[in-house]
Amino acid sequence: MASVLVLNGPNLGRLGTREPDIYGAGTLDDLRALLQEDAPELEVDLRQTDTEGELLGWLHEAADSATPVILNAGAWTHYSYALRDAVSLVTKAGGTVIEVHLSNPHAREEFRHTSVISAVSTGVVAGLGFESYRLALAFIRRNAR
Repeated sequence: MASVLVLNGPNLGRLGTREPDIYGAGTLDDLRALLQEDAPELEVDLRQTDTEGELLGWLHEAADSATPVILNAGAWTHYSYALRDAVSLVTKAGGTVIEVHLSNPHAREEFRHTSVISAVSTGVVAGLGFESYRLALAFIRRNAR
């Protein structure tokens, strides 16, 4: 069975309780179930970490296995050049990385307006809650190699 990596960075393990007015009331388990329902032919491998090195390792895994990635890097989006380089490894190898955000970073604090990974990602979907992930998954289902 083909798979898609759904990678989530710091603090996203707190979905459902962390600022639900911004991030929604759904949990990562809710998101997993929704995505698996949308793509029953795929293994939705949803992971979350608060450790940057672990996220980098997962991206290296995706580069080596040509597994498409949906990535919500959380705060690392705005400053992690190591993360940028790992995303670039995936896309330069011909893989797909869709950057997603639950909220619209451009409608929030100024420091959130910059993404160091957007320029090396395949695409970006932001501001639509869980629908951001669903749209990224729909794209991958239609286009990923």
